[in-house]
Amino acid sequence: MSAVPDQSTASTGPSGASYAAAGVDIEAGDRAVELMKEWVRKTRRPEVLGGIGGFAGLFDASALKRFERPLLASATDGVGTKVDLARQLGVYDTIGHDLVAMVMDDIVVCGAEPLFMTDYICVGKVHPERVAAIVKGIAEGCVLAGCALVGGETAEHPGLLGPDDFDVAGAGTGVVEADRLLGADRIRKGDAVIAMAASGLHSNGYSLVRHVLFERASLTLDQHIAEFGRTLGEELLEPTKIYSLDCLALTRTTDVHAFSHVTGGGLAANLARVVPDGLHAVVDRETWTPAPVFDLVGTTGRVELLELEKTLNMGVGMIAIVPEESADVALATLTDRGVEAWVAGEITDRGDHATGAELIGSYAK
Repeated sequence: MSAVPDQSTASTGPSGASYAAAGVDIEAGDRAVELMKEWVRKTRRPEVLGGIGGFAGLFDASALKRFERPLLASATDGVGTKVDLARQLGVYDTIGHDLVAMVMDDIVVCGAEPLFMTDYICVGKVHPERVAAIVKGIAEGCVLAGCALVGGETAEHPGLLGPDDFDVAGAGTGVVEADRLLGADRIRKGDAVIAMAASGLHSNGYSLVRHVLFERASLTLDQHIAEFGRTLGEELLEPTKIYSLDCLALTRTTDVHAFSHVTGGGLAANLARVVPDGLHAVVDRETWTPAPVFDLVGTTGRVELLELEKTLNMGVGMIAIVPEESADVALATLTDRGVEAWVAGEITDRGDHATGAELIGSYAK
């Protein structure tokens, strides 16, 4: 059967079908593109060719002459159900930071320098100012990560999504010199495990958070929480910290062996991903105090500690593993960059441990 409509019966008059009548507003999409151009330009790197509006973003890889054997690193991710809180609060310029962090901080784990990123925004109805605000946040995040925003797509899906519904996703590319590639093969017994403080919940575990705080406890986003010093909504929408440039700075001052980005699965599970067979990472909970939001979720939902730690970052957003003798230099580098960091543990023999990482002790009060 032909997919082409029968032209003899198709209506061409005023009452005929149209894309706009089906719910897709092309003019609104064009308006959104115009509004976002200024923010995209702010992310430009010298290797980027052309501008916004092409079918593909162009990046001149030949300009990376400082690399002898460049390895490209890529990652893709989204923000998850945190976007629903942004929708409810009408705040759209922060989740872009979350998106960039989720993508580019995965890329920097192997020691790669972020180069460029593309985004995908899916909406039920294009509200130009809203889409532009989302892209503004993504562009600001790209600046913080040191990468260019070279392209993206805004798709309008009426009927599939409600008029105010939306979701965001992105993909990024970075580059690392082959002999500078970080990972499990560099880690040695006695290495120090350095924790970098999270800015909050970041962008993981929001399905649990929303279930506990709103469905079970009936809290509201505009409710002021004394322990936070602000509303619950403001706390939950706190953007994810972007560590990319901090991690790269650390590689220039210290012999970093590996990084671990603490996202879904929690600290132990993500740390175990970079610990080699035969070794074990031990992290001491007594070295830090998680922010009050973690206690609120755990206490309100009566969530067991191990379940909480498998879901949330518990206050640690990034881990660096360095030689023990380099720990002081690493901490000084991060402190100079305004990153709260501390020695949280060490690399030991695996012994009888079934996993590559574990948390011991109790959190400091």
